[in-house]
Amino acid sequence: MNPDASTIAAGAPIEVDLTPVAEGQDIKVFWRGKPIYISHRTKKQIDEARAVNVASLPDPQSDEARVKPGHEQWLVVIGICTHLGCIPIAHEGNYDGFFCPCHGSQYDSSGRIRQGPAPANLPVPPYQFVSDTKIQIG
Repeated sequence: MNPDASTIAAGAPIEVDLTPVAEGQDIKVFWRGKPIYISHRTKKQIDEARAVNVASLPDPQSDEARVKPGHEQWLVVIGICTHLGCIPIAHEGNYDGFFCPCHGSQYDSSGRIRQGPAPANLPVPPYQFVSDTKIQIG
């Protein structure tokens, strides 16, 4: 008795199994018609994101505020550039995060804007861990 496609499109929560996502890999799923990037970050990516001086960011936000405690290796963001709504490419750009080829916005491995015209970080959708290997978005 799963919800029909129109209910899902309207925003029903979705569950995503993280088991097949290897460290350093990203997957893209869709929720409410929006692309959601789920990144299994490496220790290097986490360390680099946490070493950034938050005050130097255009949209200051700590890495810790963008992930769930105890699950720091998982980043979940809405994959829509905050400049003009393009879809950025994962693992591109100067910050091992996301690069929007349309106008050059670059986001780091925490989805924070670091360079280019985008005014804000990639948004984090509402999500929760329902187990160590599964999340619910929405």
